[in-house]
Amino acid sequence: MNANRPMAFVADENLLDDLLKLAAAAGCDLERVPDAAAARLRWPSAPLVLLDAIGVAECEREAFPRRDAVVVVVPDPEPQELWKQAMEVGAERLITLPGAEPWLVSALADAAEGPASNAGKVLAVLGARGGAGASVFAVSVSLTALQAGDNTLLIDCDPRGGGLDVVLGAETEEGLRWPEMQLSAGRVAASSLHLALPTRRRGSARLTLLSGARKGEGPAPDAVAAVIEAGRRTGEVVVCDVPRQLDAAAWAAIDRSDLAVIVTPAEVRACITAKQLADELRARGTRPQLIVRGPSPGGLKMTEIAAAVGIPVLATMRPEPQLAQSLERGDFHPKPKGPLSGAARATLTELAAQPQKTRPHQGEARAA
Repeated sequence: MNANRPMAFVADENLLDDLLKLAAAAGCDLERVPDAAAARLRWPSAPLVLLDAIGVAECEREAFPRRDAVVVVVPDPEPQELWKQAMEVGAERLITLPGAEPWLVSALADAAEGPASNAGKVLAVLGARGGAGASVFAVSVSLTALQAGDNTLLIDCDPRGGGLDVVLGAETEEGLRWPEMQLSAGRVAASSLHLALPTRRRGSARLTLLSGARKGEGPAPDAVAAVIEAGRRTGEVVVCDVPRQLDAAAWAAIDRSDLAVIVTPAEVRACITAKQLADELRARGTRPQLIVRGPSPGGLKMTEIAAAVGIPVLATMRPEPQLAQSLERGDFHPKPKGPLSGAARATLTELAAQPQKTRPHQGEARAA
């Protein structure tokens, strides 16, 4: 018996057939239990429990203890009064088929992946002005995390940034970009992202990229939220390249970030715009930190920059040797002892030390 298999305590044979088909689509081995005695044995350890109306009644009659990840599944329309019974057994949700099939496939895929040892952390990277180097820094942090053996999800939230795949040198690699993603509010399985998106590997670690494109729509806020939470659930380092124009999609990333950094050149005008950006973030409850790219043409000191912007300096970096040439060639990787790697490591250390932010409410798919 595999303790990591989701459990179905379902008497309706037609419904069970549907669940088995959905589990197969999710790459998940679903275990059916025949009675309450068998269900009780699996109740504490199954990563996901699916019940039909009879299963709910049996669990209530046998006084099963409350637990997380219990879902009641019924054909449409749902029976009246079932919500009350579902709440009595501690069910997190009641869904109806076929309307909630996409959500259930994603939930089964997540259960098949197994729980992460630690919840992932989310970093938002913003630039104080155009050309500040935020996109290059976001890629540098992601590659540095990969180098350290961390699974990483890099998300391009800037619809006018030209695509992070260009910075990574992955513009010709197969895989979906934002305009091709069919996502809306709800849950997306991380396993689906890993299969659909361009991926870099180092040993057993992977870097998955969801890039913008040179045409098409930018990401919707609910889609950004769904992708971020998929990476967080599976314990990945999630890095979001966020535009300075703070639209709804940008806020979806910032509001879910455990750390936000603003990349700014050591210039007076850039400091002014960095302060404006920092003020907007702080008004929303986010406390950003600065990544300062020097040297300063006017001789500004780090203490003066921090005072002008009103937020602490997390890291500084001098120019990266041969950066422009490596970006043009499409083989960019921060030098192991270079300034980008040093600032990226400092950022990852700070990210790991941050308490995980309480996540804002996110709408989830539910079939009525």
